[in-house]
Amino acid sequence: MNQATSHVGTPVGTFTQLLSSTRRGARLARLLAVTELRSWGVSQDLTDRAALVVAELAANAVLHGRVPGRCFRLTLVLGPAAGRLRVEVSDARGDLHPLPCPTATALDPLSTGGRGLTLVTALADHWDCVPYPPTGKTVRADLLDTTA
Repeated sequence: MNQATSHVGTPVGTFTQLLSSTRRGARLARLLAVTELRSWGVSQDLTDRAALVVAELAANAVLHGRVPGRCFRLTLVLGPAAGRLRVEVSDARGDLHPLPCPTATALDPLSTGGRGLTLVTALADHWDCVPYPPTGKTVRADLLDTTA
């Protein structure tokens, strides 16, 4: 579902897409997000940050939130002032929530994973996790356009 509206109090743009819980689905989520944000005229800085956040959240949904036969959902909502973007990634694993980010000194420098939410924390102005009924979860990240 794609829509673009400009009524007071309603989103300027909304995009929602179900994607397969595969590596290909995660890559497609990032590509679709960039394409949609560009079509809305979002700044390059916000688009770049959002692309990285979508990539990390989608990868986590595929890696940690996958339930065989179930998809994950990507939702983008551009706020009415066109300066706030919410990225939401919902998956079917409501029993497994993201953990708070470890400090940089706690990360194993040889580890090939475990830095995704640290990156999301650095790029987003806020992120959290909420239930996605009936059994899933949604990880939400808010990004403010610093160029506006």
